[in-house]
Amino acid sequence: MTLKQFVGLLPRLVKYNLKIIFAGKFIWFFLAAFGFFAYFMFQNAWNRAEINEGLIYNILLFPCILLVFYPAVFGIQNDEDSRILEILFGIPDYKYKVWGVRLLMIYVAIFFILILFSYIATLLLYPVNPLEMASQLMFPIFFFGNLAFMLSTITRSGNGTAVLVIIIGIALLFFSNTGSVERSFWNIVLNPFRIPNNLLPVIWESTILKSRIFLLSASIIWMMIGLLNLQKREKFV
Repeated sequence: MTLKQFVGLLPRLVKYNLKIIFAGKFIWFFLAAFGFFAYFMFQNAWNRAEINEGLIYNILLFPCILLVFYPAVFGIQNDEDSRILEILFGIPDYKYKVWGVRLLMIYVAIFFILILFSYIATLLLYPVNPLEMASQLMFPIFFFGNLAFMLSTITRSGNGTAVLVIIIGIALLFFSNTGSVERSFWNIVLNPFRIPNNLLPVIWESTILKSRIFLLSASIIWMMIGLLNLQKREKFV
């Protein structure tokens, strides 16, 4: 295939994969995420809370996790329901050529949605850098999204994966809010825009860097386990 042919085929390939990834139901998750985002903005404005970048980050955190929930949790099941899973396993290096590209497309789409949400927050609440805000939010999205993807390759059921993700998510959030973890890099929802009291900025910057390395490393591990699980063809067909 020549480069010209590939460029001509790329838009159709992207459109087809996005249709399978989001399967017509993503719009409801998008509307739900925007609804929560709008509600959190209204609630904080009504209560006259101290509005800053840290607050905007917290407001966007739950909606952004909700955005990645459906495509990561139900992706494998959507392939099975569409009866294309058997066809995909016939592609050499299936795990890299199909789901690797799909995960990239999911995160790129969510990144641009977060830029949009950040821009809306800038207009209505507080001026932030949409690109920086979206970039920081992508780290917990990578973590939860790849974790959900890995679990979906184990359970092979969207509903089963959803239950596991919710249980594990609640446990991780509870663990992150404990006193010894809340201000450390082990906190998976660490807010990089909110410096704790009585903490030197240089120490806080080091903690943020370690946190991002930790989340990115864990995300890569979840993704690789999930991709390796997809090589066990007999489990899925």
